[in-house]
Amino acid sequence: MSKGTGRGLQANALGTFDTVVMAVAGSAPAYSVAATTAVLFGAVGLAGPAALLYCAIPMAGIAMAYSRLGRIDVNAGAGYSWVGRTLHPFLGFLSGWALVVSATLFMVAGSLPAGAMTLALFDEELAGHTALSTAVGAGWFVLMLAVVLGGARLTVRAQILMSGVELTILALFALLALFHTGGRGQRFEWSWLGLGHFDGVAGFASGALVAAFYFWGWDVTGNLSEETRDSRRTTGLAGLLGLGIVFLLFEVFTIAVDVILSGPEISANGADVLAALGEAVWPGTGGKLLTVAVMLSTIATLETTLIQVTRSLFAMGRDRTMPAALGRVHRTWNTPWVAIVVVGGVALVMFVASNALGSVGDILADAIAAIGLQISVYYGLAGLAAVVAYRRTLLRSPADFVLGGLWPLFGSVFMFWILFESLGELEPAAIAIGLGGLAVGLVPMLWYWRRGSDYYRPARLDASRTVEADCVPARHPADRATAHEGPPTDF
Repeated sequence: MSKGTGRGLQANALGTFDTVVMAVAGSAPAYSVAATTAVLFGAVGLAGPAALLYCAIPMAGIAMAYSRLGRIDVNAGAGYSWVGRTLHPFLGFLSGWALVVSATLFMVAGSLPAGAMTLALFDEELAGHTALSTAVGAGWFVLMLAVVLGGARLTVRAQILMSGVELTILALFALLALFHTGGRGQRFEWSWLGLGHFDGVAGFASGALVAAFYFWGWDVTGNLSEETRDSRRTTGLAGLLGLGIVFLLFEVFTIAVDVILSGPEISANGADVLAALGEAVWPGTGGKLLTVAVMLSTIATLETTLIQVTRSLFAMGRDRTMPAALGRVHRTWNTPWVAIVVVGGVALVMFVASNALGSVGDILADAIAAIGLQISVYYGLAGLAAVVAYRRTLLRSPADFVLGGLWPLFGSVFMFWILFESLGELEPAAIAIGLGGLAVGLVPMLWYWRRGSDYYRPARLDASRTVEADCVPARHPADRATAHEGPPTDF
């Protein structure tokens, strides 16, 4: 798809274990539980565990779509490339743009809690100060920006350290919660995993939209494909494993919160709900430990989000669908340094602007809903892209039909359904941020289409015409010979 030349990203920098760690960190288990449990409880009450379960099933279909698409097209742009080469280049660009906007929003929404959690370790009152939380969060963001600039190996080493401590703390508290008695919440019932607690179809859709935000981030493995060994196999497997791990953690802690804390406590604590759980389970120490876990999780997922947005912009710059400078790679670190600097500058400006929008909790609630809309768009398009790319192979075996067609299609339909169903339930601010952010992408898309970017004349992505895709070594997309991809096709 790309005809560009120049230095590429650092090939073979990451292995299977590294990419699994990145997938788990991308979904940020501690941060997601802390930041989103009160939002999920407010949306669906005790149906939260069911919302996570019924969103995990179609989400696994999207993860399967990523796995299969990654086998036949190794590209740092991931869905941006896959959707553009199967459905339409316009849809491909909007898929990539949705990721860029949602990731940029998250870097503000995520940095604020990182700052608040850091302050909470020293003084609880300081944690509620939006300006101070913003400043400390921006400091963490700049640090992660420097780590990402230093290259994939440095990034994953920092990630292993942060996520290792986080997961150790979470595992400890999962055990403590299991044996805790005297909870002030509801007694657990298996009906929490059924459909009976939802307030109709609209309530189910609202819960699923929030649940999609929980899971979001495992797909960072696709954006790291050009830097991963044996990426045609590794990145897809890592995404599936990471999704499975975080699903178990989300269910355990969501149920624990509902059992140990009362409804008013959940609502009152908001983004501090995990600290409140820690205090209830282990008074005097538990709250601090889980605050550390959330802080590390938030900082870790800022790093993976930076990976996603900068690799996506790098692919766009390389394809000349955004300014070509974004496709430049640092000579020493093999990282897209221009994209990293640009993203850092934009995010820091947004940090300052966010202070005018209200409290940390207000900013977080609107951002989560807006990001959920954008996630639904680019995940839904990826599911459709997998079905189209493998359409000629679906009847070869039952496994091909289910894993390559039915499951990704179900995931795609589900994502688009919750997108449209939720529009009538969300606050106007969330809809304006979510859909308005996507609409802004029409400007660069049409501008570079008119300038004749080769991205808009792609070679079709067709699994049936890929010769032994799993055995072909991954190459830089700019150097890709299209012997097995067929001639370029104008849409």
